[in-house]
Amino acid sequence: MGIFTRFRDIVSANLNAMLDRAEDPEKLIRLMIREMEDTLVELKASCAGVMANSRKIQRQLSEIRSRVRHWEERAEVAVNKGRDDLAREALVEKRRYTERADGLDRESMESDALIEQYQDDIRQLEEELQSAREKQRVLVQRHIHANRRREAQEEIRRMDTSEAFMKFEQLENRIERMEAEADLVNFGRKPELEVTLDGLALDDEIENELQKLKSSRAKEDENTPAP
Repeated sequence: MGIFTRFRDIVSANLNAMLDRAEDPEKLIRLMIREMEDTLVELKASCAGVMANSRKIQRQLSEIRSRVRHWEERAEVAVNKGRDDLAREALVEKRRYTERADGLDRESMESDALIEQYQDDIRQLEEELQSAREKQRVLVQRHIHANRRREAQEEIRRMDTSEAFMKFEQLENRIERMEAEADLVNFGRKPELEVTLDGLALDDEIENELQKLKSSRAKEDENTPAP
């Protein structure tokens, strides 16, 4: 397949439609990018070859035009010297070089047109390649996001909802049990200040009861007759 045929096939292809129909869009876009890169390399190499040939033509053309001027000058010298025969021979040489110069002129114009075509094709293919690389970047991002979503959905499906609620309920019961155990640590105990005050009140009660016992004992002693 010729370089221009490959190029036309690439730029005329509907990339979006091809990707939509493809079973593996990422693989297809990679192959297309590789094809574009290879074609671009060939286009640039071909363009460089034509440009080098164009410069060669220009050098040849410059030399031949110099020969045309040379034989024209020689013909003028011969005419001035009255040597029409030499003038005719000089003009024949001039015409021969002029014809060669005309041929090189046409070849140079064809080369310039081909170079321009190559350069236009290169610019167009570079734009297509940039677009394809952007589509590849988008496809990769979509693939990554799709995989993440799929993995998340699979994880959700693997997770038993009833089991999850049971685990939450077990955790809640455990926390409540720990709170109850903490409450039982000081259950039945009074605060230190309250214990102290209760102790003082108890001391007063005991002291009062002791005094009553003493008073009762004293009364009994008073009522008991002396022997």
